[in-house]
Amino acid sequence: MPEFCTCGAQLPPDAVFCHKCGKPQRDIVEPEPAPPPVYLAAAPPAPPPPATPPVNFRNRVAVRIALMVAISATIMSLVIPLLNWAAAGFFAVFLYRRRTGILLNVGAGVQMGLMTGVLMCGLFAVVFTAQQLPAALSGRLGNLIQEQLKNLPSQDPMMVQMMTNFIHSGPGLAAVLVASLFMMFVMIICLSIAGGALGAKMVGRH
Repeated sequence: MPEFCTCGAQLPPDAVFCHKCGKPQRDIVEPEPAPPPVYLAAAPPAPPPPATPPVNFRNRVAVRIALMVAISATIMSLVIPLLNWAAAGFFAVFLYRRRTGILLNVGAGVQMGLMTGVLMCGLFAVVFTAQQLPAALSGRLGNLIQEQLKNLPSQDPMMVQMMTNFIHSGPGLAAVLVASLFMMFVMIICLSIAGGALGAKMVGRH
């Protein structure tokens, strides 16, 4: 760079301007501004998967399926009672799987079978009462039970007479009907639960 400015002033080393006249002594290269930083927006978190609704009486889909199966099974139980009650729990799980696409574990299958069994018990109680109440009021039901007691292989005449007197009394006949209903309820629910557990285990493989 020149040691003297055009005005005659002596320039110090590396001078950019003349200290006397202010004339620039070399081109000033301004640095290019750095580009602004680019901030990448973080991807929003993936939404959590929808919660699987529990299988209970608050689940409307499960209740509708259980009721539909219970009605069908109650009608068919007049022909094949035991096998039909077990099949009801199985088909309730199968239809719930097809309707919702949700695979049920064994616990949920048991719950589905229990719901179906409870509804079948209510329907069976209505059918049983409609069938047996007229016979009980007319006395035919007591006579039928008495004949069955007489056909038992090992019978004590004294015990048969006591049971006959008990059955022909009003409270006795009511107790027999209630006990019969209770045993049928236990059988229906147990078979339906077993069918539901089996259905969950078999349908869950696909």
